[in-house]
Amino acid sequence: MTTLVVVKKAGQIAIAADTLVTFGDTSLSHRFEANSKIFKVDAPGVGISYVGMAGTVAHFPALRKAMAALPKEDLKLGSRDEVFDTFIKLHPLLKDTFFLQTKEDDNDPYESSQFTVVIANASGIYGLYSYREVFEFKEFWGIGSGRSFALGAMHACWDKARTAREVALAGMNAGCEFDKNSAGPIEVFTLKLKASK
Repeated sequence: MTTLVVVKKAGQIAIAADTLVTFGDTSLSHRFEANSKIFKVDAPGVGISYVGMAGTVAHFPALRKAMAALPKEDLKLGSRDEVFDTFIKLHPLLKDTFFLQTKEDDNDPYESSQFTVVIANASGIYGLYSYREVFEFKEFWGIGSGRSFALGAMHACWDKARTAREVALAGMNAGCEFDKNSAGPIEVFTLKLKASK
């Protein structure tokens, strides 16, 4: 459980996450472990991409290592289609090498990847869900158990905020304040949005 947001505003991209990890009724705060829910990859064509995840803690090292193992020419994150293609290539690697359990329900339309991901880079902000549904967001989005609080706060401050970072922090502060499974410190990363052609 977590609060994780991505924002695109005024030529800036921001991604932010809380740092609390929970195991049932037990919480592992940043005081006891550096719980980063965002990692960085260098993707051809867009440069640095930040990847954030919501879901079981087991997903974090598996996805980070799977993305690092993917040949550079297959790691493309510069558009909605590229994100889809990359995660199609990652899926068998996650199953075969990292033992991803793909079954959620007997009526699943596709094998599940079991996670929710947001990606931020110079080309934009993207969301990826368990059946590899990919969304390219125009302004902002949030995932995790605190997403409803974050989405409300980001919507409320959108017109007054000057930067993507301001919007992201408003969302994160609301998520950490009201979601029992989210807590600071908050990690925020920003990038400059690449100009459209």
